[in-house]
Amino acid sequence: MILQRSSGILLHPTSLPSKYGIGDMGNEAYEFIDFLIRSRQSLWQILPLTPPGYGESPYQGFSAFAGNSYLISIDKLMEDGLILPEDLEDLPKFNDKRVEFQRAMDYKLKVFRRAFSRFNNADNSGEYESFLSNNSYWLFDYCFFMALKNHHNERPWNQWDDKIAYRTPEGIEHYKKLLREEIEFHHFLQYIFDKQWKELKAYANENHIKIIGDLPIFISYDSSDAWTQPHLFEVDEKGNPTKVAGVPPDYFSKTGQLWGNPHFRWDKMMEDDFLWWRYRFAKLMELVDIIRIDHFRGFEAYWEIPASAPTAATGKWVKAPGAELFTTIFKHLKELPVVVEDLGFITPEVNHLKNRFQFPGMKIIQFSFGPHNPRNQRPMGFEANSVVYTGTHDNETSLGWYKSLVETGATDVLNILDRYYGIHKGMDGKEICWRLIEITMTTASQIAIIPMQDVLCLDNEGRMNYPGTVGGNWDWRFTQNQVTPEMEQFLVEVTEKTGRGR
Repeated sequence: MILQRSSGILLHPTSLPSKYGIGDMGNEAYEFIDFLIRSRQSLWQILPLTPPGYGESPYQGFSAFAGNSYLISIDKLMEDGLILPEDLEDLPKFNDKRVEFQRAMDYKLKVFRRAFSRFNNADNSGEYESFLSNNSYWLFDYCFFMALKNHHNERPWNQWDDKIAYRTPEGIEHYKKLLREEIEFHHFLQYIFDKQWKELKAYANENHIKIIGDLPIFISYDSSDAWTQPHLFEVDEKGNPTKVAGVPPDYFSKTGQLWGNPHFRWDKMMEDDFLWWRYRFAKLMELVDIIRIDHFRGFEAYWEIPASAPTAATGKWVKAPGAELFTTIFKHLKELPVVVEDLGFITPEVNHLKNRFQFPGMKIIQFSFGPHNPRNQRPMGFEANSVVYTGTHDNETSLGWYKSLVETGATDVLNILDRYYGIHKGMDGKEICWRLIEITMTTASQIAIIPMQDVLCLDNEGRMNYPGTVGGNWDWRFTQNQVTPEMEQFLVEVTEKTGRGR
């Protein structure tokens, strides 16, 4: 992929302002695109759009293909005549700075069911039937899975009635009849998600904004994919994982991170020429303009942990067929605009795989000021074919990071920041954040991405995720009054000055 010198903002749609308890694809999303336009940005980076599972993590989704129905806009449903004003008379008061996942979804599902009843009675065009047909590879399985989860009080699939957990013909036939309407309801939600998101993406693209979307390498065990295609995963005859994913001890955790996702049976995936992966990349390319592949190193070799292990420390590296996979994907999709997350334990073999396909990698400004960093890991040594961030969703905010340096007495890094980059303890929070943004934008990396939290100069109260933890993550939101004309003007000036303007 040939990168154009440009910049953008990292913001997951759930973090947008909304009176419904969670950001969505309504007017505030269009207003955010308008903000990007006014501030001369060209890119909007988001986290995975799939339905979040355990801990509300978008990286532990219930499906590799489905859209997150949390993001459906009630206001857009009202514009379509599927919701009436009286349907919203019991709208609760939500926290406007944090996502209240359960409260928001309980309310939205109630409203969505009213919309579904009207949709069922409406004279719908062939668009709905086309959507069902075009997504037949995954759609029914996912909708059936979600209807079954609802029927079994949201328990994971291996705790369902054995006849359906292990997909006996008798069980499938029985539950398809029993849950027919609930299955149709989830078909409706997926259709509406697809429609609303593609309308939003069209608005972005019409205004020369491209969307960078995330593709997590792994899938949750409690997912429609693992339930319907267990032969593709490292599970035993009862469907229980035998080998799970994670990473070894690193910067974020002394015992590593035990993610728990079942590993892939790559030998089985190769038998049908990576059909599951081909569908997965193709589906995501309908929704975004550029794909960021999370945990890219797992396509060269992955950290395999016994399912019974208490931590990730006892794992081992196992080779993966990344070269064969990407050769196949390029053969079928022709064009694949990809950015890869190549952070953590990166070997020459990982770099070889990345360079073989000319994938741009990532640079993190927070990691670039170490006194022993080689030149290519310092801000002025970044290669052009890369994407630079002040930080990602897994990092502290820029201001929170600087305060942590002060609190922990990281004098080596603090001295480098002061001596070479003009960042010192006498500066206020805004000055520190904006200087780090300026350093990021000045690098040779063709793309620069700034988390919205850094634009707003937030402390760690704005942090999105603490890796290796469950609970209290993914719920950050901003309010419209936090965005000031001064911030917009700063973005305009730094973008133009560093040659990243639209």
